[in-house]
Amino acid sequence: MQRLRFLVLATMILAAAASRLLPHPPNFTPIGAMALFGGACLADLRQAFLVPLAAMLLSDLAIGVLAGDLSRGLHPLMPVVYGSFALVVCLGRWLRGRRSFASIAGATLAGSILFFVVTNFGVWALGSAYPKSAAGLAACYVAAIPFFHLTLFGDAVYAAALFGGLALADRSLPALRERSMVPSR
Repeated sequence: MQRLRFLVLATMILAAAASRLLPHPPNFTPIGAMALFGGACLADLRQAFLVPLAAMLLSDLAIGVLAGDLSRGLHPLMPVVYGSFALVVCLGRWLRGRRSFASIAGATLAGSILFFVVTNFGVWALGSAYPKSAAGLAACYVAAIPFFHLTLFGDAVYAAALFGGLALADRSLPALRERSMVPSR
């Protein structure tokens, strides 16, 4: 039954990743929610990191192929972006065993903020658009503020869909529940 649970979770994550290929506003993506969900729901630590990051890589490659320009999917900030999502997986690991509406909402907000802080620091540190000074770093963060609400909204919508979808599946099909969450007789 644990294998079935893994297949359902991986399919949910891959379906969320595939939604990146649909038209969407900038930064309104499932990636943060996928990382949080994978960390919280995949029992094996390696799978918790591998499944959402591999789904992201596959969708990045598909975006590049569909655009006819792999640099659209593969870019110099990839280590920073993937690193930020690996940290969000860690937030998801913290959620294990304490999933509630409030904890998922708080972790979703924390993940959005973490992504904002880490990736914009990467833009400043690795890019050439801003001077390498405190004022340049501040300017980089200020320039990114108009995009933050879409990141947060996307993370919230997809987290609700993933965690809510799993809750419905667990309720409908008790065999999908994690062993530790199935009441013993």
